[in-house]
Amino acid sequence: MGKELFLEIGTEEIPAGFLPKAMADMETLIGKELENARLSCTSIRTVATPRRIALCVEGLPAAQSDAETTALGPARNIAFGPDGKPTKAAEGFARGQGVDVAALTVVSTDKGDYVAAVKKETGRPVADLLTEMLPRLIGNIPFKKSMRWGSQDIRFARPIHWIVALFDGIVVPFTFGNVESGTVSRGHRFMANSTFPVRDFAHYLEECERHFVIPDPGKRKEIIRREIERVAAGAGGSVLPDEALLEQVTYLVEYPSAVRGGFSTVFLDVPKEVLITSMREHQRYFTLVDGEGKLLPNFITINNTLTEDPSVVVKGNERVLRARLSDARFFFEEDQKVRLEARVESLKSVVYQQKLGTSYEKMERFRALAEGLADRLNPAVKAKASRAAFLCKADLVTGMVGEFPEVQGIMGREYALLQGEDAEVAAAIAEHYLPTQAGGDLPASDIGAIVSIADKLDTICGCFGVGLIPTGSADPYALRRSALGIINIIVDRGYGLSLRTLIDSALELLVPKLTRPRDEVAGDVLEFFRGRLVNLLADRYPADAVDAAVSASFDDLVDVAARVAALSEFKTRSDFEPLAIAFKRVCNIVKEEVTAPVAAGLFQDAAEGELHAAFQGVQARVAAAVAGRAYLDALTEIATLRGPVDTFFERVMVMAEDERVRTNRLALLQEIKGLFRDIADFAKIAA
Repeated sequence: MGKELFLEIGTEEIPAGFLPKAMADMETLIGKELENARLSCTSIRTVATPRRIALCVEGLPAAQSDAETTALGPARNIAFGPDGKPTKAAEGFARGQGVDVAALTVVSTDKGDYVAAVKKETGRPVADLLTEMLPRLIGNIPFKKSMRWGSQDIRFARPIHWIVALFDGIVVPFTFGNVESGTVSRGHRFMANSTFPVRDFAHYLEECERHFVIPDPGKRKEIIRREIERVAAGAGGSVLPDEALLEQVTYLVEYPSAVRGGFSTVFLDVPKEVLITSMREHQRYFTLVDGEGKLLPNFITINNTLTEDPSVVVKGNERVLRARLSDARFFFEEDQKVRLEARVESLKSVVYQQKLGTSYEKMERFRALAEGLADRLNPAVKAKASRAAFLCKADLVTGMVGEFPEVQGIMGREYALLQGEDAEVAAAIAEHYLPTQAGGDLPASDIGAIVSIADKLDTICGCFGVGLIPTGSADPYALRRSALGIINIIVDRGYGLSLRTLIDSALELLVPKLTRPRDEVAGDVLEFFRGRLVNLLADRYPADAVDAAVSASFDDLVDVAARVAALSEFKTRSDFEPLAIAFKRVCNIVKEEVTAPVAAGLFQDAAEGELHAAFQGVQARVAAAVAGRAYLDALTEIATLRGPVDTFFERVMVMAEDERVRTNRLALLQEIKGLFRDIADFAKIAA
C-alpha cells in the first residue's frame, strides 16, 4: 500500500477567482514533479478555501525506482586511436559524464559504433525528494496577480502564514520564505482562532470541520445550495438560478451560513435586471422569485460565520442594499426625463477608440452595415433594424448605465419601451449585445441578429484596420468573443452570407480610418474568423473532419457547418477508413490543375473506362445533393466509386511514359477529386 503526501498552504484571504485555477495548476505541477522524479501515485486531490490551499497525493512509494541511463559520446574511431588507447575526445566525454574513461563501453547504432557512458542511479527516499520538490511546487503556482511581503524574495497570491507538509505522517522539512513546514494548521479566523495538529488528510478534514472550516469546495457549494433553497422556501419563493454566483460565493467563505433580508417594494418599479445586478455584482446576494418568476422583495446573503443574532447581520446588509437601490431608482427616474433619441447626439462626445473615432461615428458605420444586411436577409425589417442600430448605444450616456455598466442594452430596451418605441426595436437594442459569453443566449429576432452582427463586425474590422490585433491572451476589445458571436448567430439563424463580402462591406465604411492596407486587413480578418471557426467546430466534431471541410472553403459559415456535420457522421461508418485512403491517394496524385478534358479514346485499360463510367453515373446525383446541401447524400454517392478507384490504382500506372496518356489519367482522377472538392479536402482526413 502506498504512502500519502499532504500539503497545506495557509494564507491571508486569496481572491475567490484565483482559487479554482490554483487548485488545477497545483495538481498539474505536482504531477509533473512526480513524473520527473520517476514517481507514480494512485490519486491527486486538492481542496481550498480563501485562507488555505491543500493537496493530497496517495499511493506514493517510499523511494524512487533505480534508473540506468546511457549517454552516447563520440564515434569509436574518434574515441580510440589505432593503438586502442582512448583519445582526448574519449577522456573529455568521460569527464563530462562523471565516469572513469575505463568505464566507457561501445554500442552499435544505425550510424555505426559509438562510445557510451552507462550510469546507474540508485533511487532516493521520497521524503528527501519532497523536501526539494515542495518549495519549488509552491513557488511555481501561477496567479493572475501575486505579491511579495516583508523583505522576502518569494511571491504568492497572498502572504503565507503557515505550511503543513506530511509524508506518511512525518513532517517534510523545508522553509518557504520565512515559514517553516510543520504539522499545525489553523481554524476559522473568527469562530475557532486556534491551531490544531494534523496527522493525515482524513484527520485534517475532520479537524477542520471541528474548527469551523469546510475545506472541500464541492461540499461547501452543496451546503450553500441547500441553505439558500431552505431559506427561500421559508420566504415562500425560490432562488433565481445563478451557478456563477454560487461558484463565486463558495470560494468566499470557509463556513457558510445563509440569512434572508428584504427591501422595500417601492424598488420593484425599477427594472428587475437592475435589481438583480445590484444584488449580484455589488453585494453577492442571491435573488428570490415567486412561482411566476416575478422578483420578491427579498435577498439571501451567505455569511462566513454563524451569528448569535442574525437580525444584526440582516439589518447591516439591508442598509447597504437600500443605498444601492435608492441610487438605482434615482437614476431610473432621472434618465426618463431625456428621450433616447435625444441622447444619441451625446455619443458625438464619447470617444469609442482614438483611431476609430466616437461612438456616434461607430454607430453610423454599423447602422449602414445593418441596413445592407437587412436588404440581403430580410428587407421587411430594414427600417426597424436601422432604428435599433441608431438607438442601441444611446443608453451608454444614461446615469443608470454609468452606475451599473452591466445593464447596458437592457436599460436601452426598457427606456425605449417606456418612451413608446416599437417593441421589436426595443428588444433588438438589448439583443444586439448577445451573446455576452461562450454558449450564451443569441438574439431571438432578425432585427437583433442583424444589428449584433453589424456592430461586432465593425469592431473587429476597425481594430484590425488600425493594428489593434489580439496577441496571445491579450484581447482588450474582446475580438475573439465578437467573432465567435457572429459565427454562432449566422449558423444558428441559417443566414446564407459570404463572410468575405461582409468583411469587404465593413472595411468600405472604415476606409477613412484605416492605417493599414485594406486588402491586408481583409486577409487578416478572414484568417482570424477561420481560426475561431475551427476552434468552435473542433469542440463539437473530430478535428480532421473540421480541417478537411474548412480547407475546402469556409466563406459560407452555414454551409461549412453542414459539411463538417455530414463528414463527421460519414466518418462513423465502418467502411470509411479504406474509402478515405483511396480518396487521399487521389488528392495526393492530382496536385496541379489539368486543363485537358478526359478522352475515352486514350484509355488503355478497362479499369479506366469503368472508373469514368462510374463517375458519369454519380456526377449528376452528387451535384444535386451538393446544391441542396444534402452533403451526407453526396458523400454516400461518392462512396460508390471506391471499388472502381481501387481497381484503377491496382491495374493502372497513372504516370505513364506517354504524356498524352498520363495527362488523360490525371484528368480522370481530377474528375473524381472534383466531386468532393467543394465538400472536403480528403487529404486532411486522418486515415
